Amino acid sequence: MNAGLLPFDEALERLLGYARPVREIEEVDTLIAAGRVLAVNQRSPIAQPPMDNSAMDGYALRVVDVPAVGTRLPVSQRIAAGGVAHPLAAGTAARIFTGAPLPAGADAVVMQELCEHQGDSVVINHLPQAGESVRRMGEDIAAGAEVLTQGCRLRAPEMALAASLGLARLPVYRRLRVAIFSTGSELVMPGEPLRPGAIYNSNRYMLRGLLAGLGCEVTDLGIVPDNLEATRKALREAAEGHDLIVTSGGVSVGEEDHVKPAVEAEGSLDMWRIAMKPGKPLAYGRVHAAAFVGLPGNPVSGFVTFLTMLRPFVLASQGVRQPLPRALSLPAAFDWPRPDRRREFLRARLDAHGHVELFPNQGAAALQSTTWAEGLVDVPAATPVRRGELVRFLPYGELLY
Repeated sequence: MNAGLLPFDEALERLLGYARPVREIEEVDTLIAAGRVLAVNQRSPIAQPPMDNSAMDGYALRVVDVPAVGTRLPVSQRIAAGGVAHPLAAGTAARIFTGAPLPAGADAVVMQELCEHQGDSVVINHLPQAGESVRRMGEDIAAGAEVLTQGCRLRAPEMALAASLGLARLPVYRRLRVAIFSTGSELVMPGEPLRPGAIYNSNRYMLRGLLAGLGCEVTDLGIVPDNLEATRKALREAAEGHDLIVTSGGVSVGEEDHVKPAVEAEGSLDMWRIAMKPGKPLAYGRVHAAAFVGLPGNPVSGFVTFLTMLRPFVLASQGVRQPLPRALSLPAAFDWPRPDRRREFLRARLDAHGHVELFPNQGAAALQSTTWAEGLVDVPAATPVRRGELVRFLPYGELLY
């Protein structure tokens, strides 16, 4: 049915098999670790919380000292968060605040709304239970417990967790070094006059944005003239000191497509025709020590192919243990009665009811569809979709970062 086309899953598996994870490790301040990939499992040096403490503003006491509602107890001390707690004398209560250490001898905290403060004493209008409103030492995290796993991408929650445990620096893999360049005499940079037959170079901006969003160190070599020697020179420059070279377009067999022969002259190239829409053409190879990936030149095809194929490859090359995106199963707010024989990735977003709706124009040139959308619907080859059926939705949150 798709003669000569490589199934999408087989192409992705093959590409991931080529990934060579970065091995060099460096330490960075936890404060600036966002987007980096953790290189070593992290264990907590302390228990969390580090001591028994109060979960409420209220009064710490002994349960045995409150035999009935309305019991009055003298207030023997006041304990604020960060303060020092003295052992609680029998038959007394301590005014205590959220996060403050529980005094030795106390076994419960009664929230202030259930108490009535009167001068130097407090009336307890509640029968407490042992452990009430008390956060026990280590109940969240035990000392020595593994808290962050090698191969995870560090986001704000992971950074906050590390900081809460006193981990001021974290070991991470160095950033993936990626070189990009554009080819094509028709390309014009935004801000320049658009001469007849020319187009603005949107792919350059797309690639830089996508790679930067994945935490890569990007070198932009600009627009390369449409000739073989210039393209070979650009490839040699790109291979120097970089892990990956990414281009868009120019890998076909036309007389003005110089990327393919240039890569073959400087290294090796494997051309794939993938059973996916939009997309299909993808080139993988190596130029000296650097991997090479050539994306389709059509902006929407390049965008979708990057998200579904190149993004997992980049993450795997960064040392991420789980590079594939997670999908949601959501009802369709559309009919797709005439599916393609290839696997399709449709630009879509959620409607007010949480159902998936499509951008009206799913053409490969409709770049506006990528900004309107909130993700992609993954439609298996030759599979129609009826309104209300569950579809596989890949949100941008799983694809862009």
